[in-house]
Amino acid sequence: MDSIIFNREFHEKNWSPDFFIEDLSKELETDPYWITDIEKLRKNCVALHLAILHEPYLDLILEGKKTIETRFSIHRQAPFEQITKNDIILLKKTSGPVVGLCRVSDAWFYELNQNSWDIIKNEFFKEILVKDQRFWEDKKNSSFASLIRVRDVHRLKSPLDFPKRDRRGWVVLIPRDYNTKLNV
Repeated sequence: MDSIIFNREFHEKNWSPDFFIEDLSKELETDPYWITDIEKLRKNCVALHLAILHEPYLDLILEGKKTIETRFSIHRQAPFEQITKNDIILLKKTSGPVVGLCRVSDAWFYELNQNSWDIIKNEFFKEILVKDQRFWEDKKNSSFASLIRVRDVHRLKSPLDFPKRDRRGWVVLIPRDYNTKLNV
């Protein structure tokens, strides 16, 4: 539901997923691997997500050092159970442009309890690449966790402006059944 509201909101501001996909196509036209995925996006075979990232985590993902992005929340919200293997994630700098994109390799979702916290900390710690030990303290009141392993990270040569102004850190821009839901 959030993604449809998001798309309507930006439709009013002359934002269109089709225009954005076209901009991505131009940026990636020399990369046959990514062009194939852009075509899958046009056919609704994969979803498009927008992740807003703070430094140093954005650069660590772009450099291939951080391979699992995490999202913790008190309530069920994107990307919890809304992202899957092969979906595409746009990487947007906080208060800045989209500077990269990547594919989802795997995704895990947890309703948090002591056991799931132990799994996250013990099995995924190195890939999460926590730079500040306050991270775990800041997340302790969360009820839900999404862990997303990324691959095929691509830094854009020309960052793309994106008209997002709200405070959400993750948005499903184009769900797999986007055209069906919006009756396009």
